[in-house]
Amino acid sequence: MIFELQAKNETDARRHFVAQAQAAGFVISFDVPLAGYTTFKIGGPTDLLVVAQRLSDLTQVINLAREAGIAVFLLGGGSNVLISDAGVRGLVILNHCRQITLTDDDLVTAESGASLAGLARRAIHHGLAGLEWAVSVPGTVGGAVVGNAGAHGGCIADNLLSAQVLDGEGVLAAWPASDFAYAYRFSRLKRPTDNQTRGAVVLSATFRLQAANRDELEARAARFLAHRRATQPIEASAGSIFQNPPGDYAGRLIEAVGLKGVTVGSVQFSPVHANFIVNLGAGQATDVKAAIELARQRVQAQFGVTLQPEILFVGEFGDAAVAVR
Repeated sequence: MIFELQAKNETDARRHFVAQAQAAGFVISFDVPLAGYTTFKIGGPTDLLVVAQRLSDLTQVINLAREAGIAVFLLGGGSNVLISDAGVRGLVILNHCRQITLTDDDLVTAESGASLAGLARRAIHHGLAGLEWAVSVPGTVGGAVVGNAGAHGGCIADNLLSAQVLDGEGVLAAWPASDFAYAYRFSRLKRPTDNQTRGAVVLSATFRLQAANRDELEARAARFLAHRRATQPIEASAGSIFQNPPGDYAGRLIEAVGLKGVTVGSVQFSPVHANFIVNLGAGQATDVKAAIELARQRVQAQFGVTLQPEILFVGEFGDAAVAVR
């Protein structure tokens, strides 16, 4: 009886949200598979899907969902994320807010749905230094701000001045970089702990860059891109699976325990870089989860190191056994 009452309330909330969102002019899609929206090409369906092209629309649809009691997940470039085979309950918003604005005082503001690599290229084109490391990094500005993305010795925290954040309590404010409590691949928003950070959404970010020689910046970016092509797989993946432990590399540890090139279900520890799990074509989230647990167990047993996943897990995950080859 309790279950039936909860289900009825969830149905009422969904109907209320759909009615309100459609009345506001939003197009709602139902039961949409999410695999095509992730770089892993993995993920079950979402109950509801909305595409947001403008920040005003993004804010409005989030507020409508919250008022109706509907869970919200914001999906940008789809990298660094593993969506469960069961999919996502509630609402998924595809963040297509991508405007980038440069000012004369070497400040660059990008909406959260903008490509991080595209932002880096734009800065380089205008002779602005500080984001060259990002030309080889997939994903969007919003996800990069939340996860303190980085590569080649640089990271978001190095140049972020502030970000517009709609927090979990519905307050819209400019957060200085210090409010994110940045650490290696970490911010307060990546591991939310209170009502302010739970459900908080980055709307835009402003970076302070430095004037530099454009030719030198382009040469540096070209070296980063060449390094990526030489050392990372081209198959579908979420990017690096684990954070590098202090003083070491996750890829080295995974290779040392004999997993480089090993297949788990329909995914594989890449023969190019062991800290990448690639989709062999029919991969499922359960395969990836099993591969992750296998790597953690072996590295812990052999080296006493606990690997911490860098990717975000979205949806419900079971413990189904998967064949290892």
